[in-house]
Amino acid sequence: MKHFLTILILGILISFTSCAELQQILEQATTDRPVTTEEVALGLKEALNQGVVEGVGFLHARDGFLRTQYQIPLPEEVQVITSRVKRLPLFSDVEDVLIERINRAAEDAVGRATPIFGDAIRAMSISDAWDILRGERNEATLYLYSNTHGRLYDEFNPVILDALNKFEVLDYYESVINAYNSIPLIEKRNPRIDDFVTSWALDALFDRVAIEEEAIRTNVERRTSDLLQRVFARQDSPS
Repeated sequence: MKHFLTILILGILISFTSCAELQQILEQATTDRPVTTEEVALGLKEALNQGVVEGVGFLHARDGFLRTQYQIPLPEEVQVITSRVKRLPLFSDVEDVLIERINRAAEDAVGRATPIFGDAIRAMSISDAWDILRGERNEATLYLYSNTHGRLYDEFNPVILDALNKFEVLDYYESVINAYNSIPLIEKRNPRIDDFVTSWALDALFDRVAIEEEAIRTNVERRTSDLLQRVFARQDSPS
């Protein structure tokens, strides 16, 4: 009897409703279906994954670091060195060379960050999923940052080191350090540069993830799956 009534109701809907209107009704019914805490957690992870893909794509493109607000500058302790070394023959453009090379290295390295972030996102446990959903526009990103940043740094730093070698940053940097340390009556220095580049690149990635999370929270067109639509519809109407 229940099946007969269901078929009858669907028949009436089809008779008096256009295909577009019927699709809208069905989609609304799907969206209105209650979501579980587990689905909220999965939706937030999907949003973060989408943010990582978008962020990596932005930063991995040529000039993604070098010609954007994410350009990696020289650390202050390195600037102390280059300000002296650029007075020496062969090092007049030392600052420009270093800045371009470290940013090219970051653009290259960040392209290999997706699986590192993906593993961290899949592994995280969201017991307070509803609080994150109803929190600030970057609440999920903040959660990811506070719970995974240390581990992500440890995994991403070797990737940065590999890229710095690939773009001959470390060899050139060593020659700069040696030139500086050869200046008479000067305190010897050899600050690490990979730590600074790794931290800057990670912060840039988290910023891009936060931008994407905010877009998903505020723009329904950026909710590109049924799960994202259903989960963030609850954020739009939390009651």
